[in-house]
Amino acid sequence: MKKHWIWLLWFVLAGCNSDGGSGDIILVEPVGRTELQKTFDLDVVPELTLNISESEWNKLLKYYDQNSQNQEYVIAGTFRQAGGVQNLSVDSVGLRIRGNTSRRRPEGNAGEIHNRNNADWHHASFALNFKQIHPDQKYRGLDKLNLKWFKDDANYVREVYCYDLFERFGVWIAPQASYCRLKIHVGNDASPAYFGVYEMLEVVDDKFLKNRLGQLKSDKGFLWKASYGASLRSPDGGMMGVETIELDNSKSKVYAYALKTNELQLLVAKEQLKAFIVNLNDKNGSDFEKWLPSAMDVELLLKTYAVNVMVGMWDDYWINTNNYYFYFDEDGKFYFIPFDYDNTLGTSLIVKNSGTQSPLNWGSNKNPLITKILSIEKYRTLYVQYLRELADSNNNLFHYTHSMARISAWQALIQPYITNDTGEDMLIDDYPASWGNCGFYRLNSIENNWFKIRAANLP
Repeated sequence: MKKHWIWLLWFVLAGCNSDGGSGDIILVEPVGRTELQKTFDLDVVPELTLNISESEWNKLLKYYDQNSQNQEYVIAGTFRQAGGVQNLSVDSVGLRIRGNTSRRRPEGNAGEIHNRNNADWHHASFALNFKQIHPDQKYRGLDKLNLKWFKDDANYVREVYCYDLFERFGVWIAPQASYCRLKIHVGNDASPAYFGVYEMLEVVDDKFLKNRLGQLKSDKGFLWKASYGASLRSPDGGMMGVETIELDNSKSKVYAYALKTNELQLLVAKEQLKAFIVNLNDKNGSDFEKWLPSAMDVELLLKTYAVNVMVGMWDDYWINTNNYYFYFDEDGKFYFIPFDYDNTLGTSLIVKNSGTQSPLNWGSNKNPLITKILSIEKYRTLYVQYLRELADSNNNLFHYTHSMARISAWQALIQPYITNDTGEDMLIDDYPASWGNCGFYRLNSIENNWFKIRAANLP
């Protein structure tokens, strides 16, 4: 599905000065899924500029030094988007560093403050919160936005490709992603620092749920983030909670299952999750088969996992009990939300060869969500059907001719903007991450082509 920008969500009225700090902004929220798709447009590469005071930027660096995993926001004076029909500007935006293995200090070394004359910039991933100061402020209908650098992906396409494939295949529960160019202007520096091409990524939060009303029955249920160890095997309440990350890391609390909405109802949410886990594990035979469609959208889950396995997502629920969200609506129905797809398409660990690993034996049989469902013949048949639909050359989905064409078009689009002030990741090239176990896979050439090899190993 081709995406296009809708630019008229905001009108910056007369009176907004050159640094974006005093204009009135009319906020018009998009309605429904179509508008969200238009916000993340893969046909353009908008320029995003953050203007931040030197004191706030130094505070960001200090927070990182105190606890690199911190989630403390500083305030950027303005956030601007340039490109398309009309420019946009938003005032007083929350800014913090984010990421797991990609989390870095964006300037200098530990203990250093901003160097006005010779800044040592580094690629880092950022989280933006548009309502940090003004609760009703949004950017194109979003409360938050993640900006992610292309760590370990010389192709500059892996996660963008995966989320686009989810959308093409009708997996509406997946986040949206697209490209942008990022500039950060610190204090009175002569010019902004150009950080290069970044991924613009939808945040999985309450707004994520609201933007999917129509497919979801409600957005008032419980959203959970699942991290390493979230196997859905044990109803251990000690693994469930509201996560808090403090500057003093000894006071931080992290959970395999972290509640992200309606946190004041944690006890209710925990009981619901425990009951789901018990049913998932203890029900068998016809009881399990009868329970499934009342407990989850089985077809959507199977479509999600068909894409998951085709793109070689190994740091996932089935293999590594990691990197996913899930949501229970007000009726208690479970929705699996895929997340974090940068280490895919040939970049892999844990499995011996993610391109040849059987889609029917992708992960551990101990993890019940997928293996118990695939033990039912009609669902296993449907899952295999989805895999073959993805690989079918008649569908503009995973087949190598379509995939290579899309990737080449995206790379041509971003190529003029790759050179950047960090001096890092300055070349688009065709190889997986160096730390992976299958460095021979390629996306842009026929030889050792990921898409061909993966499709040749379907059941």
